[in-house]
Amino acid sequence: MSSPPRAPVPEQAASELLIDCPGEGVAVVRMNRPQATNALSLNLQALLSAAFTQLAADPAVRAIVLTGGEKVFAAGGDIKSMEGAGPIEILQRHTERVWAPIERCPKPIIAAVCGYAYGGGAELAMHCDIILAGEGASFSQPEIRIGIMPGIGGTQRLVRAVGKFNAMRMLLTGKPVNASEAQAMGLVSQVLPDEQVLPEALKMAALIASMPPLAVMQIKEVVLAGVDASLETALMLERKANQLLFATRDQKEGMQAFIEKRKPKFEGR
Repeated sequence: MSSPPRAPVPEQAASELLIDCPGEGVAVVRMNRPQATNALSLNLQALLSAAFTQLAADPAVRAIVLTGGEKVFAAGGDIKSMEGAGPIEILQRHTERVWAPIERCPKPIIAAVCGYAYGGGAELAMHCDIILAGEGASFSQPEIRIGIMPGIGGTQRLVRAVGKFNAMRMLLTGKPVNASEAQAMGLVSQVLPDEQVLPEALKMAALIASMPPLAVMQIKEVVLAGVDASLETALMLERKANQLLFATRDQKEGMQAFIEKRKPKFEGR
């Protein structure tokens, strides 16, 4: 498998984000600011944006694992970079453009969350498609405690994930929820012992990477597009995508392999 292209950034800056390809079709993106609990500095956000732009365009990558390591996922935004900023400066940062490559990535993204996922860290996890959390993980939107509110999707993605009443409790109190509560609310896909989170994420990513890539991308696209559409419109999108997949070689290969009782080989065509 080819290695994903890297952005031409200084070595010290690039070290804040590590990209690895541990298996066929799988890329791991690891935030690496342990001295700052992976706070999402402007530089780290730019590196994430560049990394997901590159990985989305790499045909060798079929699934992505996003992690902050074994101790912390990401403990929010970089407060020092925001404290003295005015509204025009915040507007001109255009965070919606920085985060767009993650939001619009056609490849499935699995968040492997250990430790804190607070503020921007929780919002980053909610940009992903599957969230695996360690038993010691916790999630919070604490922005209200410093006089602001979430600004990269926390109010909108959270309410869609957990419903109005749970979202309001988290947003208006700033209090964290643990992993088991987050799972019960619908924010987390699966809770695991901390040491099993990354291995399970890699195992799941490998399984997804072995699936037909065009079907994977169509499923993700239709699910996300259908969430805010009417049921009638969403069902129409589903039918059209399903019909389109019958034009692929992978559909022919998958069904023929099933009939012949052998393992299919999907090529993304």
